[in-house]
Formats: sequence, C-alpha cells, structure tokens
Amino acid sequence: MKKIIRVLTALAAGLALAAPGTLATPAVAAPAPAGPTRLELPRPTGDLAVGRDTLHLVDRERKDPWVPTADRELLLSLYYPALARTGTPAPYMSVSEAKSLLTDRGQLGEYVTPERVAATRTNARTDALPRPSAHRYPLIVLSPGFTMPRSSLTTLAEDLASRGYVVAAVDHAYESDGTDFPGGRTLTCKACEQVFPDGSLHRVSDGRASDIRFLLDRLTGPRPAWKYSWLIDSRHIGMAGHSIGGAAASATMAADPRVDAGVNMDGTFFTPVPGAGLGGRPFLMLAGDPALLPPDFPDTSWEDTWPRLDGWKRWLTVTGAGHPGFTDWPVLGDQVGYPHPETPLSGTRSQQITRAYVGDFFDLHLRGKPAPRLDGPSAADPEVVFHRS
Repeated sequence: MKKIIRVLTALAAGLALAAPGTLATPAVAAPAPAGPTRLELPRPTGDLAVGRDTLHLVDRERKDPWVPTADRELLLSLYYPALARTGTPAPYMSVSEAKSLLTDRGQLGEYVTPERVAATRTNARTDALPRPSAHRYPLIVLSPGFTMPRSSLTTLAEDLASRGYVVAAVDHAYESDGTDFPGGRTLTCKACEQVFPDGSLHRVSDGRASDIRFLLDRLTGPRPAWKYSWLIDSRHIGMAGHSIGGAAASATMAADPRVDAGVNMDGTFFTPVPGAGLGGRPFLMLAGDPALLPPDFPDTSWEDTWPRLDGWKRWLTVTGAGHPGFTDWPVLGDQVGYPHPETPLSGTRSQQITRAYVGDFFDLHLRGKPAPRLDGPSAADPEVVFHRS
C-alpha cells in the first residue's frame, strides 16, 4: 500500500498513472510547437444528435467530506439525444479549468495552451431541443478519475448519448485540479490534501457512492431537479468510471440497487466489492496493458475482486493502452504532438475501443441488444485481450 500511495502522491504532483497503482515514465521528447489548428473530439458513432445541459446540485442534508463547513455539491454535464441543428456548440471547458488541468499534467503544458484546450471542438450542443421519442432513454452516470474533471470523459459521454442514452458526467466537489462551480468559485482538490498523506483513498470512492445515490434521487425522484428528467428511463441505470471513478462504480452498485450494470476503466478497487457480490448484476473490468506496468508497483485488487463478482462479468485488457487511454487525453495529445509516455496506442484507436466495448456492454445489459464483441477475442480488435471471461 505504501508504494501505491507514493504513486498517487506523484499523480497529484503532476504525473499520471499508467495503470491501477503504477507510475509512468515522464516524456523526454522535445516539445513540438503548438499549431493554430483547433483541437477537436472525434465524432460520435451513433445516429442521434447530442444535446448538453449543466446542472448544479446541492445536498442540504450532507456536509462535504473534505470541507465540513459546506454542503456537498455536484456539478453535472447532462448529455441527451437531441433534435439535430438545434442549440449552439457546447464548450469543452473554461480557460481557468484548462489552466488548472495543465498545471497538474506535467509536460503536456509545454505542447498546448489552456486557451487551446478550452476551445476544443465538441459534438454536443447546449440548449438543444430533446429528440421526440416514444420511449425513454436509459441513464448512464460517468465518474472521472481523481484530480480529473468530468470533461475528461466527454468523448465517451457524447458517444453514449448518440446511441440513445441520457448521460450524467459528474464533477465531485473538491476532487479535481480545478472546476468552476456557480458563484464564480473554482474548487480545487481539497481531497488530495487529506487522502494522500494517510492513504485513505477509499474515502473518495465511498463518498462518490453517496454522491451518486443523491444524484439518482434528484434525477429520477418525485420532484426531479433537471428540466428534461422525463427523458430518463429510471428502470435502466448504468454507471462507468475511470480510475477511482471505476472504483466508485462498484461501490455505488454495492450501496444502491438502482444501478443495474457497471464498468471500471482501469481503476484500483479502493472500496472492496462485498464478499456477497453485487446481487448478480453485470460488471465489466476494462484495463490498460499489463505489459506497461512496472513490476514493483503491484495492485492485487482486481484479482481480489474477480471472484466476488457474482453476475455476468468480463476482465479485458487493451494492448498499448496506458491509464489515460480511456479518456480524452490521448486524442488531444495526438493532435498537439504530445508523445504520451504511458499510452503508445493512438488516441484514435484508444477511443474506438473504449466507446465500442463500453457502449456494447450497456446495450447488452440495459437494452438487451446482442453484443458479440463481448463474447470473446475478435480479429477486428486485436488489441483487446480477454484476460478473464
């Protein structure tokens, strides 16, 4: 555990994790000049246009675990199927958020400015009209990695919405490098100051489970907080997370039976899955390349978790993908010429795999659609290794 804590402390200081509990080697290539070309996220693979709304939630009955004098707050980006050509292009993030992010991302700031990151072209549109449908849409909650903002999962969120889901990407207060909350406040990572010294990372995933329970109450309860909550089919809910957000997915499922299916994208299970399992509900463990792991940073939480998963389950690894490979960063890094030391697999391919396997998992378990790529290895996806199935 002490080794893992040293690695996570390095993350807070400006490095990224190569895989659960492992430390990456910094890039050594000379920085390439940042050109004027606008950064852009890949187009979604689904047929539907995507709208995006922002929702600020305050839990008046729960104090913040990191700042006990404040009520717990969440900031959501809500993605939904929309009418095409309505609304205006949605921003990626603010300049101040991009500056906070780059300050904690090591050498990436030498390749790109905060202004250029903030101006990244997305595919969603704000104030877009919801798409008329005879059916409601399943809800998927996305929780980002520790110190990372919700925007780091935008590519996945837009893709899921284009396939016919409502997606709630969450910023958990005081758990990112810097997120702009209402009232002109930029909330920084107060949690980092508390959990790194004593190694209590489980407090993050435990707290996020409580966050998601509150979020589901406010989105699907009798007095919903979101103006388009009527789009949500509350009988079909999934959750996926990256890094510690993945640990939060299983922690949430253990605490809340409303979540029907979960995905952990390359995250240590800091909150152990109960010995009794998750009530037979399906779970996907999607990991980076084990060959990229330094041998002296072991993480046995996946081996410990596997036998406790008592429903449909898969344990997949992606050859050439490091810890950031399931987020937007390899995609943007490719465009600015940043040779990410942890992710030799291209950003384009990393996101193709992430979107395909996560999307098919939820199609199978929330909609009952066939997902043959989850049955076993495929020549079409040679990078994907069925570690356990």
